[in-house]
Amino acid sequence: MTMAAVRTTTDPLLQPFQLKHLRLKNRVMSTSHEPAYSEDGMPKERYRLYHAEKAKGGMALTMTAGSAIVSRDSPAAFGNLHAYRDEIVPWLRELADACHEHDCKVMIQITHLGRRTGWNKADWLPVLAPSPLREPAHRAFPKTAEDWDIERIVADYASAAQRMQAAGLDGIEFEAYGHLMDGFWSPATNQRDDEWGGSLDNRLRFTNRVLDAVRAAVGADFVVGVRMVADEDLAAGLSKSEGIEVARRLAQGGKVDFLNIIRGSIETDAALTKVIPITGMRSSPHLDFAGEVRAATKFPVFHAARIQDVATARHAIAEGKLDMVGMTRAHIAEPHIIAKVVAGEEHRIRPCVGATYCLDRIYEGGEALCVHNAATGREGSIPHVIARSEGAPKTVVVVGAGPAGLEAARVSAERGHRVFVLEAAPHAGGQIRLAVQNPRRRELIGIVDWRVAELERLGVEIRYDILAEADDVLSLAPDCVVIATGGLPQNPPLAAGDELATSSWDILSGAAKPAERVLLFDDNGGHQGMGAAELIANAGSSLEFVSPERFFAPEMGGMNHVPYMRTFHEKGVRVTINTRLNAIRREGNELVATLSSDFAEGWRAERRVDQVVVEHGTMPLDELYFTLKPLSANTGAVDYEALIAGGPIFPQRNAEGRFTLFRIGDAVASRNIHAAIYDGIRFAMRI
Repeated sequence: MTMAAVRTTTDPLLQPFQLKHLRLKNRVMSTSHEPAYSEDGMPKERYRLYHAEKAKGGMALTMTAGSAIVSRDSPAAFGNLHAYRDEIVPWLRELADACHEHDCKVMIQITHLGRRTGWNKADWLPVLAPSPLREPAHRAFPKTAEDWDIERIVADYASAAQRMQAAGLDGIEFEAYGHLMDGFWSPATNQRDDEWGGSLDNRLRFTNRVLDAVRAAVGADFVVGVRMVADEDLAAGLSKSEGIEVARRLAQGGKVDFLNIIRGSIETDAALTKVIPITGMRSSPHLDFAGEVRAATKFPVFHAARIQDVATARHAIAEGKLDMVGMTRAHIAEPHIIAKVVAGEEHRIRPCVGATYCLDRIYEGGEALCVHNAATGREGSIPHVIARSEGAPKTVVVVGAGPAGLEAARVSAERGHRVFVLEAAPHAGGQIRLAVQNPRRRELIGIVDWRVAELERLGVEIRYDILAEADDVLSLAPDCVVIATGGLPQNPPLAAGDELATSSWDILSGAAKPAERVLLFDDNGGHQGMGAAELIANAGSSLEFVSPERFFAPEMGGMNHVPYMRTFHEKGVRVTINTRLNAIRREGNELVATLSSDFAEGWRAERRVDQVVVEHGTMPLDELYFTLKPLSANTGAVDYEALIAGGPIFPQRNAEGRFTLFRIGDAVASRNIHAAIYDGIRFAMRI
């Protein structure tokens, strides 16, 4: 018996699970989520390839949509699929067929969003809810659902379920946390005094009507489940005892086949991070609770909430807490988790570091992206498994071992090239090394550690403590030179006092200690300034955070904003928006920061502090690039059209050039981790 066969028969994660007539080949799934890859509300090629990759990677069940909407007056809040349209059927059939090729079952989550959307979208129909209570996150003031609303929405659920069945999907689940269905369950959102409110029987009436209509539409054999909140963890909300009673009734009702358990509320960003924790927060915080529900109901239970590593997932199954374990964000980072477990390469799984760029990016940029897997969501153009180059191996010199350089080196080596990495510091990581000086974000080092381990496996040498000059590079006789030297912090434009400013890097690195009274001016809007602010506040300083934006930290999504804001409130940080730092001067032992306004010409204010910290991105470290540029065959040029559409990307501009040269990441311009890694893979794929 092969070792892979032994693992398949002994590893709890790899044991099959029988769900009604479905045989799920192992215990790992990706729970429903909306990556916002839809086009016109349809799951076209990008959507299909995303799920097919995870199927190829070995999981037993992929849940699509988060959620697909059943009615027109539930307009998409974040790229949701349109389950109310017949056109969705052939697109979902293609997706299901692509996953079934790998023996991966496919289900979909359907819902009416209720108040969790906006009225000024799509057809501009009013948002509705059981009671006219506004959801803070999406801000719409809903109308109270009337009898005719309920009748048509119940019918819409049934019609949507029929479409999903016609598409050849293996089942559906209803979304019942933060949406219309559980809006009826919760005393916090259901204040009705008619047959739809009051007693638990009444609050469950809408759910039971939907279940009856759906079963009448799809029959008894089609798999139907509920992703449900079983405890809102909210004083006025659905209690744990009532939530478990709802679960028990659903399990005993004979109308559903599984429960997918959630704990918490999602009506604010702060509440959402308790349901879906980010880096620095607890892993698998609700696993034991889901196990309690399973024990109380003796019914198939699924669950996902920051179960990001195989050991925890294995524990969840082995201890009988879950029947199917959701590793959703973990599969965004690494869609081939199960394939690597089966192959005995668990140590090679790309880790989910909890950055939650995936979720925050949906709202900030309209699509889910992994902070350090640039292939996710780009399966049509970027491979998850790097194939060897069909051409002759080349010598590639990468200067810089930050995220961009490490990724370029990894991909080049996977393609069979001989790779050297030259790094000025005594260790790899670049600016990630700064980010993890904030203890709460130390998991981000996984981005570096995984790549360093992969380079070691591939036999790539990283030469540390080399501040590379042209001769260092040329002595290696390169065919290709990759400049990934990053950048150095720069001050914002100041009328005076440049030399008096302290950079955010100095704070993050520990080179400068926070003073007693600090003003921090953030003219970037990302983690850099906020991270420095968090360290300053936690050091006990009196801090004023100043931003020229109308809302601060605009480059950061709502979920990542939460722990920063918690610190700001706990430590008494003062936030000033719509204000610029104009100049700094010294008066005695104090610094005087002059502030100005974009909105009121001539307006000035002053702050007397001990330290002024500034964040204004980075300026590229590009001296080596410009030294090598005239010696290169392409003089550093890149054909962007070919980069996007295909074909050779390095034009021949210098007949005497001995190598191809390009730069990536912050060596080009100040950006973020994902941009650096995306540069690294898409350029290195073309060497």
